[in-house]
Amino acid sequence: MTAKYFRTNAHLLVCQHTNCASRGSALLHRALWNALERDGLAYYKRGGSVRLTSSGCLGACSHGPVLCVYRDAGGRLEEGWYAAVDFPLALQVARAAHEGAPLPADRKYGPAE
Repeated sequence: MTAKYFRTNAHLLVCQHTNCASRGSALLHRALWNALERDGLAYYKRGGSVRLTSSGCLGACSHGPVLCVYRDAGGRLEEGWYAAVDFPLALQVARAAHEGAPLPADRKYGPAE
């Protein structure tokens, strides 16, 4: 048996720990998952390249839901961390990650690029 490989441009993680969950992170994850499937961005769809994973605590507990994204940016690992994420922002991050476009600045926190 050979495992099937799916090309991935980016990996998004949505925190599901207590504080983020109380702020709707489960609904955010489900809505984003549905959008990735609908728009053909999910890694297992033809032309898709984005993975989405539920995550444990991402460390910004009082600012959830928290989302982080990792992607290859010309041979270096780029990361984006987002606080108080709603569905429009999450989808904007996913589309930028898929297209290789600059990540949105809205609600982004962490180290400067």
